[in-house]
Amino acid sequence: MPISIFGFQALWSPYYLAVLVLVTILYFLVTVKWRGKFKGNQPLSVKQAALFTSGIALLYIIKGSPVDLYGHILFTMHMVQMALLLLLVPPLLIMGIPSYIWKAFTELPVIKPLFNLLTKPMLALILFGMAFSFYHIPMVFDFVKQDVLLHGAVNIVLFTSALLYWWPVVNNLEGVHKFHGLKKLAYLFGLSVLVTPACALIIFSDTPFYATYTNGEAWLQAMALCVPAGTLSQLNLSGPELFSTMSTIEDQRTGGITMKIIQELVFTVFIWLVFYEWLRNENDNADEITAKVLQDRKDMAYHRHNA
Repeated sequence: MPISIFGFQALWSPYYLAVLVLVTILYFLVTVKWRGKFKGNQPLSVKQAALFTSGIALLYIIKGSPVDLYGHILFTMHMVQMALLLLLVPPLLIMGIPSYIWKAFTELPVIKPLFNLLTKPMLALILFGMAFSFYHIPMVFDFVKQDVLLHGAVNIVLFTSALLYWWPVVNNLEGVHKFHGLKKLAYLFGLSVLVTPACALIIFSDTPFYATYTNGEAWLQAMALCVPAGTLSQLNLSGPELFSTMSTIEDQRTGGITMKIIQELVFTVFIWLVFYEWLRNENDNADEITAKVLQDRKDMAYHRHNA
């Protein structure tokens, strides 16, 4: 059965698109027209603009296009949403917003102590891992998916925890929590370890976990999150099996596998970027590093001679 039966609003979320367009316009007004109001401002670079608009475009694809509708029909598509929303959109937005704006925001009296606490690397890592795992507990997942306000609040919490997690990896502010080199690699690997148990349970389970993908009544309640009530009431639907040839257990396992694959791909890209940054730094400072090594050896030889 085609998903076009749900109508234009459910498929393309025009109101959500309008909000994202307004956010993008505000971004360019602040970073171009009004940037003089910020201390230490710099001209907006093409790279920053491209990163931010890419993040916004991806945000619309994930939560506003037919992908979001499919996310309520197929657990596999839901996990694609989660992977992109939590692992790719946050670093794009963080890197796309100029440092002087982040500095102005993070130094606000109300924000500063809380932000400094929650972006401490180990705390940010644990909070994100816990939020992701707790959300995918079947009882919690089904309860959240059947209430529009609760679902929106939980998605905000998940996305905020992802921003806090990515902050030490990609931010460019001086004097804040950040990682370099091998520590950054270890931090990325830490999240991979934390989300693995939840994905493993989903992949290797012999029974479907989630009522919102197996029970017709629960599924219809979940569909009400993205389909207008008037449209949904006119359709005689029994469950997600009308739109997929996969069994629910195959869908669940595929979702868990997809999440891990996307996570590994995203982390591979960032690990390569970290390695490239380290290699470039080594090449740029080769003479200084060599001189330091030679001096260290001289100092060691001197101490041995006088020992």
